[in-house]
Amino acid sequence: MAKSGSAKNTKNKAKHSKLMGRKKNKLRREKITRKERLRAIVERSKKVSNEEE
Repeated sequence: MAKSGSAKNTKNKAKHSKLMGRKKNKLRREKITRKERLRAIVERSKKVSNEEE
């Protein structure tokens, strides 16, 4: 017999996908900010090394 009532896993799946989306977006943002910081540091060091020469 088929189960009557609401679908079994839909709420958990929706919640899980929402949380995983948040996690992925957070990691993506962190990766981008890390790259920007590194880029700024490299530019600063190049500027300092050019001034020394």
